[in-house]
Amino acid sequence: MHSTDRQLCALFRRMVALADHQTPLMDKASSHDDFAVSVDKADCELGALDKEFASLLSLVFLVQRFWPLPGLLHGWASECVIDFDDLCPQVQPLTPPGHEALLESLDEEFGSSEFKLKAYESLGGAVRIPTECYDDLGLPSEDPRWEIETKFHEYLESRFPLVHANLKRTKVNTYALVYEWKGTENVKPLLLAAHMDVVPVNPATYDDWINPPYSGYYDGEWIWGRGSCDDKPGVTGSLTAVETLLERGFVPSRTVLLAFGIDEERGGYTGAGAIGKYLLETHGPDSFAMIVDEGGGYDDLNGTVFATPAVAEKGYLDIRMDVLTPGGHSSRPPKHTGIGILADLITELEARPHEPELVRGRTYYQDFPASLRKLVQQSQTSDKKLRELGDRLIDFDPMFYAMSGTTQAIDLVGGGVKVNALPEAVWAVANHRIVDHSSPAELINRFTGITLPVAAKHNMTLEAFGKTVGSQGPSWGTIRLYDAFNSSLVPAPVTLTAGSGPYELLSGTILSTLQTYLRTDGLPTSAVVSPGLSSDTRHYWNLTKHIFRYGHRGAADAYNGAHTINEAMRGEGFLEQIRYFTRLILNADQSDLLE
Repeated sequence: MHSTDRQLCALFRRMVALADHQTPLMDKASSHDDFAVSVDKADCELGALDKEFASLLSLVFLVQRFWPLPGLLHGWASECVIDFDDLCPQVQPLTPPGHEALLESLDEEFGSSEFKLKAYESLGGAVRIPTECYDDLGLPSEDPRWEIETKFHEYLESRFPLVHANLKRTKVNTYALVYEWKGTENVKPLLLAAHMDVVPVNPATYDDWINPPYSGYYDGEWIWGRGSCDDKPGVTGSLTAVETLLERGFVPSRTVLLAFGIDEERGGYTGAGAIGKYLLETHGPDSFAMIVDEGGGYDDLNGTVFATPAVAEKGYLDIRMDVLTPGGHSSRPPKHTGIGILADLITELEARPHEPELVRGRTYYQDFPASLRKLVQQSQTSDKKLRELGDRLIDFDPMFYAMSGTTQAIDLVGGGVKVNALPEAVWAVANHRIVDHSSPAELINRFTGITLPVAAKHNMTLEAFGKTVGSQGPSWGTIRLYDAFNSSLVPAPVTLTAGSGPYELLSGTILSTLQTYLRTDGLPTSAVVSPGLSSDTRHYWNLTKHIFRYGHRGAADAYNGAHTINEAMRGEGFLEQIRYFTRLILNADQSDLLE
């Protein structure tokens, strides 16, 4: 099945989940058993979904791809019967063959208070080491701010002794880490990736934290601190899984590699970039069965859990704006200082944001309210109605704006050295995540086009990405635009899902982990897996065609999200991540779904 069709599946299942509150019939629809709904041929009603189901089905085709699905609606008019699994296939939960007894025993251990407290402390201890990543970090051999990684290495050595005694550890570019757990068979290895760095904590926000940002404190439910969600669970969770398997004497058939970057929060060029080159040199191109990095998670929506492993990535570009003007004493200022001109430019950029766009050949899915059904049906053939639907979706779903268009955020600004001196050089940086049907070149052209009138208004020369644009006569100063960190990135290749063994293995692992959870908060066992969108695996693209971004973090398991105050991970949520990594390693070990 094509990835777009799988997303169609997710939408259909979400619609069924919405109907769950109206009819017990839908309880069957959210299971993995064969399910067919027969209805009266005269009025062609489908349980509680009634005649409006046709409009919702039209929505599926609109929002996904208008992809031909032969036989999908065959016999609808005459039979009005839908075989749910034909429309919306899901793999079965996957239990590792030959390792069932080991897995059962491991789950007993994972459920013990002793194991939980030890695991929570492993994450808490990692949080207490502030491996902050700054945009202006120099080379690891020159910048002392990298040295905190040495302390983190020492912590991992002490916390996971069997890993360090049995796996080959390679330090890449001084501080990035690659662990290799050699398998007994000559098959492509599994690579699990994560990163050890965290975004810095603004000192001005320290007092806003419920618990100190690097406390690693476990309060009986939450593990507090920067990195508790992003991404020290990926590091300590995968290491805990391997350490526990080593304690049981497990020897893998398939080689497993763990790769931990050191600067993902600024693009990964020093860490993951070096790891990618190292693995390419030591293993070669297309040498891995699959790569699983941080990314998507799962959420409970109307009684059905939706897990979204990301199979695609947006593009990326940071644009720096320098405004260069003559200096002087502030008692004799011009009409607009450099800061005023930069403010004018930023105001103009934010007044003209990238608009989200529904594109019939692209992907967006969600469970829509009944009020949109007629509009969805009309938008199949009307561009005007398609634009109207997009406008309505902005109000309906805040995430629609970010997911269906290029995003822009002015995140950095600086300039000025003294209160009585006119600023000679001021700057700002705009971060962009580029929608999959666009490109860095298209973004650059648009950004330049917005800047040019501002430059003309203030009699400034515009130097945009190495070229002088517009008037080249005498001017009062210069506006310069360029790639801030050489970070330009085109949208990623889409990972295969149609008939893909790696995708089926990952999906089956996710489902088996979800349906056998050890948590005590009553998460529904009805679950669906559907592809999503994420970022940050650019440095591994040539190592395999099967790259997935999925860390198995529940939406409700992050207290306040990442990159902000009061970052905290629910302890039971972290335990489920450990179980997920364990099952993934065991499922991949002898599976014929992987090369």
